Amino acid sequence: MHPLARLLAFLGIFLVAGVASAQGYPSKPVRLLVPFPPGGSTDMVARMILPKLGDLLGQQIFVDYKGGAGGSIGAAEAARAAPDGYTVLIVTDTHAMNHHVYRVPYDFFKSLDPISLLVQAPGILVAHPGFAPSTVKELIDYARANPEKVTYGSAGVGNASHLSGFLFGHMTGVKMTHVPYKGGGPLITDLLGGHVNIAFGTLPLYAQLVKSGKLKLIAVLAKTRVPQFPDVPAAAETVPGFEYKTWYGLLAPAGTPKEIIVRLNREVVRTLADVTVKGELVGRGFDITASSPEAFAAFLRQESDVAGRLVRDLEIKPE
Repeated sequence: MHPLARLLAFLGIFLVAGVASAQGYPSKPVRLLVPFPPGGSTDMVARMILPKLGDLLGQQIFVDYKGGAGGSIGAAEAARAAPDGYTVLIVTDTHAMNHHVYRVPYDFFKSLDPISLLVQAPGILVAHPGFAPSTVKELIDYARANPEKVTYGSAGVGNASHLSGFLFGHMTGVKMTHVPYKGGGPLITDLLGGHVNIAFGTLPLYAQLVKSGKLKLIAVLAKTRVPQFPDVPAAAETVPGFEYKTWYGLLAPAGTPKEIIVRLNREVVRTLADVTVKGELVGRGFDITASSPEAFAAFLRQESDVAGRLVRDLEIKPE
């Protein structure tokens, strides 16, 4: 056989095997990497969608926590994983920030393939009940009178909860002390214990703690007031233009067969459209924002551009 013919025959066998593999996907459990410790909002989103998504895929999806460095440790592990569809990564807005803040061992644009945007959520500003200020104006006045004495916790350097506090200080001219944690779960523990004063967090993660009286709600961080707390002012009413929201999405190792990406995307979209799943997510304060892989890729590029400008303008550096 001519060498070129042998090569074409080999490639044909390879392509047929790849398609057959994709058609049989998944034939074993799928690992979902959560790049933060348990108890945070990323973990919450994962837990709310996994049962239905696993049912639609016909396989168990198990959670593997790989927290640290604002989620970049988990992202690096996902980037190193085999591109076979059996490792997927859930990310939040921090993912678009990390490569501007840390020297991450992966390429933001090339190491991971987008599957779908999942949900977005507005932020809220919460405080330990023993913290004196109860409004944004009172917080600003207190922080001005007590420079660097107000402590705000975050889920890590470069996380949206960090950026929000940094931006709040920048826009109001107050100086607060940042206390980074490895994720939202550890932050909540210390906030409940009064070890930090305030946190700029996601509404779904903190809403129940506010309603139970364990935390005090100072303001919502959407452009306007939200249905969950209609009587609570938006921070933008006192600090015009100040807003914080976060998003969550799914990625796979680069090179994952397109057929598998398409299958995962289809089942994710169906999961988020499920009446029960959608009801639970919306009830917690999430907005459903499922997308195509291509739309998510464009979204990530835009988010990276915005994050890069903020890092440069605010001179954010690792702590």
